[in-house]
Amino acid sequence: MSGKTATLNVDGKTIELPILEGSTGPDVIDISKLYAQSGMFTYDPGFTSTASCASSITYIDGDEGVLRYRGYPIDQLAEGGDFLETCYLLLYGELPTAAQKAKFDHRVTCHTMVHEQMTKFFTGFRRDAHPMAVMVASVGAMAAFYHDSTDISDPVAREVASIRMIAKLPTLAAMAYKYNIGQPFIYPKNDLDYASNFLHMCFAVPCEEYKVNPIFAKALDRIFTLHADHEQNASTSTVRLAGSSGANPFACIAAGVACLWGPAHGGANEAALKMLEEIGTPDRIPEFVEKAKDKNDPFRLMGFGHRVYKNYDPRAKIMQQTAHEVLTELGIKDDPLLDVAVELEKVALQDDYFVDRKLYPNIDFYSGITLRAMGFPTAMFTVLFSVARTVGWIAQWKEMIEDPEQRIGRPRQLFRGEVERQFTPVKDRG
Repeated sequence: MSGKTATLNVDGKTIELPILEGSTGPDVIDISKLYAQSGMFTYDPGFTSTASCASSITYIDGDEGVLRYRGYPIDQLAEGGDFLETCYLLLYGELPTAAQKAKFDHRVTCHTMVHEQMTKFFTGFRRDAHPMAVMVASVGAMAAFYHDSTDISDPVAREVASIRMIAKLPTLAAMAYKYNIGQPFIYPKNDLDYASNFLHMCFAVPCEEYKVNPIFAKALDRIFTLHADHEQNASTSTVRLAGSSGANPFACIAAGVACLWGPAHGGANEAALKMLEEIGTPDRIPEFVEKAKDKNDPFRLMGFGHRVYKNYDPRAKIMQQTAHEVLTELGIKDDPLLDVAVELEKVALQDDYFVDRKLYPNIDFYSGITLRAMGFPTAMFTVLFSVARTVGWIAQWKEMIEDPEQRIGRPRQLFRGEVERQFTPVKDRG
């Protein structure tokens, strides 16, 4: 606590509200006792001005375009480390030593297989089931297969559940993909790294050898790192809210997967790809830019701007570089969609309409192109997002469980419905 207070005058009554200081970023007015002191709530749709928790995991400064995991800038982690190193950092607060990393990598690798009976669980879905529908169900079902790690009061059980989810979510995601396209499931291989193993489970078939492309593996690992956590976004807040009731960790992560499925959240990269396909060629960009400026036109440029970032998305530059690396590896030097994306970015960064409104390209602008080039259908984009974000959800869930100030989530409301009315029996109603 800073010792500073904010003063609120309500009906002639003065209320002093404590001001809390974080290690960086804006100070926070503590309104936890506001109702008791004033009989009033605050009104904040979307919680855009409300801190729902105290956290030490991820810091974002949207005005400056800053994203840090445990204090480390996202570009340094994405370019200098790997995803499992980032997982360790998010979970435990520090980067691992070489020995700690080797042990952690081994633990995750040894947990990648799922219970064999889960393969029968999959057969209950329609053959054309959307992979995200399968993910929501199968992640939640893990509580039935791994009920020995659902006791949230046991630190060891929490640890085991955390490792299991980081290890098994890629396996479930690959199974969801294989089931959707009618191919047999491919078991994980312990001699492959995290990203390579996932690519192998998705694209290998039993009848021939599949060699993982190292450029693809590096790109996917980087994508996972860029998406690992993003502070108190909708899905993370969902995980925390579900966890505040004491729900088991698998149910909480399943809730996060369900929230991520929304097109305004995890489906944004798919929407950006569809927009680039609609534009088609660079010469049509001016036409669509004008459509975007027209308030009466329903068309919107997807992949620009962000709920939090009012500057360039710090992940977008790395994602742009990754897209180029993948397309170059494939020999696609003149990919129409990438041509459209690069030209559209140039126009948007120079056009006063976009500059004034700070509509900078975000990570979704490039990630869809990259994933498509690697062979993933659009239905899998959000699934990949959920694999990456799992570690962030788990880190946030663990932090919430261990927070002594944590209480069950119970937002208030501004009620605008009917006042008290008297019931009339149906025979007496006109």
